[in-house]
Amino acid sequence: MRGSPENSVLPLDHLALRGDDEADALVLREGVLSYRELRSRVSRLAAWLAHEVPDKGARVASWAAKGELTCLMPLAAARAGLVHVPINPLLKHAQVAHILADSGAVMLIGTPARLKTLQDGDVSSQCRIVEEAQALNDAQDLAGDLAPSTADPDDLAAILYTSGSTGRPKGVMLSHANMWLGADSVADYLGMASDDRTLAVLPLSFDYGQNQLLSTWYAGGCVVPLDYLMPRDVMKAVERHAITTLAAVPPLWVQVCELDWPAETAARLRRLTNSGGALTVDLVHRMRALFPGARLFAMYGLTEAFRSTYLDPDLIDTHPTSMGTAIPHAEILVINDMGDIAEAGQEGELVHCGPLVAQGYWQDPERTAERYKPAPKASVYGGTAVWSGDRVKRDADGLLYFVGRRDAMIKSAGNRISPQEIEEAALATGLVAEAVALGVKDERLGQAVHLVVRAAPGTSDAQTELPRKLMQELPNFMQPKVIHWRDAMPIGPNGKIDRTSLQTELAA
Repeated sequence: MRGSPENSVLPLDHLALRGDDEADALVLREGVLSYRELRSRVSRLAAWLAHEVPDKGARVASWAAKGELTCLMPLAAARAGLVHVPINPLLKHAQVAHILADSGAVMLIGTPARLKTLQDGDVSSQCRIVEEAQALNDAQDLAGDLAPSTADPDDLAAILYTSGSTGRPKGVMLSHANMWLGADSVADYLGMASDDRTLAVLPLSFDYGQNQLLSTWYAGGCVVPLDYLMPRDVMKAVERHAITTLAAVPPLWVQVCELDWPAETAARLRRLTNSGGALTVDLVHRMRALFPGARLFAMYGLTEAFRSTYLDPDLIDTHPTSMGTAIPHAEILVINDMGDIAEAGQEGELVHCGPLVAQGYWQDPERTAERYKPAPKASVYGGTAVWSGDRVKRDADGLLYFVGRRDAMIKSAGNRISPQEIEEAALATGLVAEAVALGVKDERLGQAVHLVVRAAPGTSDAQTELPRKLMQELPNFMQPKVIHWRDAMPIGPNGKIDRTSLQTELAA
């Protein structure tokens, strides 16, 4: 392990201190910040925050597109002794109002266009609204800097609100240690270095997206934030900024692989990372063919414990559907229905133990108790563990494989059906580019299988051929009762297919 040992974790804002003074740290539309300039901007923004919000532990929210504010806030708020609440810029006023009320934020910093969408009653009188440009300008005009933090590693540093598959978003509480060790872990297993340049395309309110910043800065590399409109914008940015690292979720990888990449542009990428959903065998093959010089990291994570596993890229060709093994600083156990360690090939619940486990859900002890429970007796770390609700299997070689979410399994005519298995079968036909299998209430079956798909480019007979091929590949009880064809899939705030909206639509 090249990173800091777990007993010498530093406050989160110390990440700004790691790079060489003159090395590029952050590429903004206004220009490039060196690490020397990054340190100065973080220090001044932290000083302004501490002046405006003197109460330690107070929550400060940001709601803006990727830029200087959203990139600096995780470190500046931590240095000021505050708790950062990043809000996805794609959210609408009602969702923002819920997050502000639930977190008890005392300040919201945002772009004027977004702030204008807020309605009466969305923001309490205890929450001050500040425009992004004013905050940045006032921070630079404020005399003096704020020294690096001496916070306890267990102090709360951020609350990240999950989009959630059901109900309103819930805030996951992350400490300085959670985020520092997450950056350490990812920089380590990705093999990141000071000459790496990361294209940050994922939302910075998303744990996977925020770690693009933190792990790159941990390694002393450079971050290039991008709010893309079209997948082609990603390809252009890779060329323009000599990008070496690209992280994405499966829907974006599908679109990226549909582009005609110049060989010299594709060759710039050293590593590709995926989380937020499983890669299919076909997609792995396409990514490997398109980016033959890049190492492909398939990963699994959950906001409640940041990230849990990754697959060694050397195994991606032979084990394309595996989740891999535990990342550094994580202990991953598979617990069967009897509460014991599952044997090889036996299905069980993935349980994450260790210092990456978050502190629970903000002001929600009931839901915290459902997910955060004592670690299994076999755990080396002990303490509190995250019981993920995800069903997995471990093979004889120790590699993990995702089976399905406990609460997402389709229960049809007495059968427990994994949506992923149906989706993989549909994608394997080559007739569809994206597929989502859902259970819809049915009087006779309990739930009927519905399959929502987008046809693969260049296919003309997909609608007639797909049912025939599925009949060849899947047993009768797994056959879709209805196949719904879409020109485009709904995408949620974190860039993943919005299964919840599809489920609501089909249930209506």
